[in-house]
Amino acid sequence: MFLGQHEHVVDEKGRLMVPARFRELLGSNGYITLGFDQNLMVLPSEVFIRLSEHARAMSLTDPNARLLKRLLFSHAERVEMDRVGRILIPQWLRKSAEINSRAIVVGMGDYFEIWPFERWEEQRQLLQDPEANARRFASLELSL
Repeated sequence: MFLGQHEHVVDEKGRLMVPARFRELLGSNGYITLGFDQNLMVLPSEVFIRLSEHARAMSLTDPNARLLKRLLFSHAERVEMDRVGRILIPQWLRKSAEINSRAIVVGMGDYFEIWPFERWEEQRQLLQDPEANARRFASLELSL
């Protein structure tokens, strides 16, 4: 499971070191795509395939389903990890997510996200409000 927050540098060629704990979970390749919050998502191949099968089963007549497919598939690229544990983030995806030299890699269970450092700080601040969290998450039926 992808867990935790890890600050990393994106080099001038757009390569990002995958946290050591994430490398085995990702495997030698996966998929990177634009996330829902102007960030990036990196998914192991099997997770991306499950997600794509679900998205492809959605009705073509549903305009929201078409938008979701456009978001996921038109921004997706296959990524391969090099021998030292880096992935190459395509320049156009870095630009879309406004990722420059500092990035935060955030575990999300089945996948991980890549955030620009400044925007992750905004997200982190949102998560620090317990009253707002109680309202936000009340309807999500999180039970053990």
